[in-house]
Amino acid sequence: MSAKIVNLAEAVGCVSSGKTLALGGMTLYRRPVAFVRELIFQARKQRTIEDLTLLAFTAGFESDLLVGAGIVKTIRTCYFGFEIFGFAPMFTYYANQGALNIIEETEASLAFGLRAQMAGVGFMPSLAWIGTDLPKLRPDVKTVIDPYSGEELIAFPAIEPDIAVIHALQADQDGNVCIGKNKGIDEELALTSKTVIVTAEEIVPALQQADIAAPFVDYVVYAPNGAKPTSCHPLYPLDGFALLDYISSVTEVITFEEYLEKWLAQVHNEH
Repeated sequence: MSAKIVNLAEAVGCVSSGKTLALGGMTLYRRPVAFVRELIFQARKQRTIEDLTLLAFTAGFESDLLVGAGIVKTIRTCYFGFEIFGFAPMFTYYANQGALNIIEETEASLAFGLRAQMAGVGFMPSLAWIGTDLPKLRPDVKTVIDPYSGEELIAFPAIEPDIAVIHALQADQDGNVCIGKNKGIDEELALTSKTVIVTAEEIVPALQQADIAAPFVDYVVYAPNGAKPTSCHPLYPLDGFALLDYISSVTEVITFEEYLEKWLAQVHNEH
């Protein structure tokens, strides 16, 4: 068995306070829910994981649980919600209180930040945000002058997550990974993050074709149904009833804690 194969508890051990945690998947599809559940369980048990920065192209169910559990302090995403099912209750609650540090992002700022890291440079120039008020919300984002045209451009700083967690359809023992056709920015996260953890529906002896190659993956976790209640096409659809149950059950901190206690009970039983 490859040294890359670990269990959820061992994988969660890579996460420590103050780190930037990037979550793969897209909206309510292929989110690393099993990993998040184990992370919250370990954080509640040991009380040693806090003040995380959550980086996600889009944030949903799993991200709202991290916010509600008090593990995440800073948010970097261009969307946080449950699509047709409504708002993310805990994110909305704490954001309205001003209890979260929200770094304004767009699709462009995240994409160009990751591209800069992939290219090994400190920033990536772009016309995005030019003519908008977004630079006023992000004083850390500077402008540069194109040396060829003299045009002013936005210089999006490189983004290097500490840990990326990606849920996959399949992985092999060497760490080659198949994530399917709806890739989101998972490939970019694998190329830019210091540590890459893959939770997989199935571990096979060897993949014939991989979306993410083994050298970019540090750990692989066997996690069947690891994206539920989000979907993992073509293996299973999203569980709309479970998402509606969460949104209808969670309206404030007290009701969230009640929901979380029941949700974590499954992890407790497994331990």
